[in-house]
Amino acid sequence: MAAEVAPPKMPVSVPDDFEVDKEARYVGTVTDYSKWRGFGHIELDQKGVVPGDSVFVHWKNIQTDDRFPRLHQGLQVELGLMISKNWRGWQSVRSVKAKTVTLPGGAMVNIQDAMDAEKKSFVGAQNTRYTGTLKFFDAMRGFGWITIDEGFNFGDDAVPAEIKVEGTEMSCGGQRYPRSRLEKLNVEFGIVKNKKGDAYLAYNVTLPGGVLFKQENLEHRQKLGDQKYAGKVHWYSWRQGWGQILPADVSSLPPVVSQKLDEAVAAAAAKAKSDAPPEKLVYFRKTDAPWGVKLEVGSEVTFSLYTDDKGAGACDIALSA
Repeated sequence: MAAEVAPPKMPVSVPDDFEVDKEARYVGTVTDYSKWRGFGHIELDQKGVVPGDSVFVHWKNIQTDDRFPRLHQGLQVELGLMISKNWRGWQSVRSVKAKTVTLPGGAMVNIQDAMDAEKKSFVGAQNTRYTGTLKFFDAMRGFGWITIDEGFNFGDDAVPAEIKVEGTEMSCGGQRYPRSRLEKLNVEFGIVKNKKGDAYLAYNVTLPGGVLFKQENLEHRQKLGDQKYAGKVHWYSWRQGWGQILPADVSSLPPVVSQKLDEAVAAAAAKAKSDAPPEKLVYFRKTDAPWGVKLEVGSEVTFSLYTDDKGAGACDIALSA
């Protein structure tokens, strides 16, 4: 496989009147992709669709279950196109980007295991699992340490009692690992040697039973069926990644949700400086709305409900028809 090529930083800008077919699917070949930067470019087989026949691709648009979404040079993929607006300095720039990137035919881009099998040196086999305790994982710095449980036989490998885990090996099912600091968690993992062969690192780290490091798993989310409720976005911050929904009919909510909302209202009232009673608002994360759904204050939405360690929240959010 060819060495990683560092792509240019910026996607190519297009005129204000340039449009794409939002429903069409295209086939192309990855010309470059930076694993660590998380972006690259795809050359379309069909010429003349976009300027230069090449589009920018970001890791968030890769459809994958891999713990660290990636592409590699020469990989053939299928994709859609979208127009994106970004700020460059004080100027708003339109550009074409790839969306919903899959393998040809629509299969998920699950390529990490095969790439690892070629490049990594494992203690035991690639699928050998060990257990231990995650001492800590610092999301800002992108690494942590694991204490390995006693009793494992590593053969000729002098594996230390504690090994480092890098963010790329925190298995999150194609998502970023949680931003909060993690510590004192039971985990499962493999072990690999570094390239020099003089150190050992944790590989494919999960919660016990292969459970992924998703925020909803860490907070023990329990979805309350698929019933849909109506409401309006009361507050939302795209940058902070969360918001609140005002339900259209609070009396229709399940009793367990009503109880948790009452508890949240009581806690907010105790801190409030105003005499006005707080409203019953349902929390949601940006990730609980599908990619491409643009939420803003006042948007009318439908949603399902869940409970977790922190209370109640909305998921499967969609704009009302």
